[in-house]
Amino acid sequence: MPTTLDSREVFVERQWPSVAAWFLAPGVGLFAGLAVFPISDVAAAAVFLAVTLTVVILLARTAERIVVTDGADPGLRAGRAFLEAWHIGEVTELDRAASREALGPGADARAHLAHRGWITTAVKVSVLDPDDPTPYWLVSTRRPAELAAALVAVRPPTA
Repeated sequence: MPTTLDSREVFVERQWPSVAAWFLAPGVGLFAGLAVFPISDVAAAAVFLAVTLTVVILLARTAERIVVTDGADPGLRAGRAFLEAWHIGEVTELDRAASREALGPGADARAHLAHRGWITTAVKVSVLDPDDPTPYWLVSTRRPAELAAALVAVRPPTA
């Protein structure tokens, strides 16, 4: 009987918006409700609830998952994009200042960005695939040391 190799997640991070961003939902709902209030207080309450719920759903949908897997399908998944482990090159942790530099003056237009504005630290992963024009991935993370360690652990040893 053949054995199946399963992938296991060695690092998982959901990039939820900051606490301050969640206060945006009822704030936007309140202003929308106030715009309708002169017409009807019932309509204002309905608009408040509908807009607040819509903003909450939009905030939740923007929270990407960053996953490093090991086993049958090793690599880095950032949202829907996937980088196989054998294409992972140098991994660099970036603090707030280095992330800002990498996203601004030091940016390469060909880079793959898995960036969220509310996360100030990142990891830069160079791509070793000669057929891929992408020189590196820049992945926002609140735990850069853990992500970098997981990436180094899953990539195959260099020959």
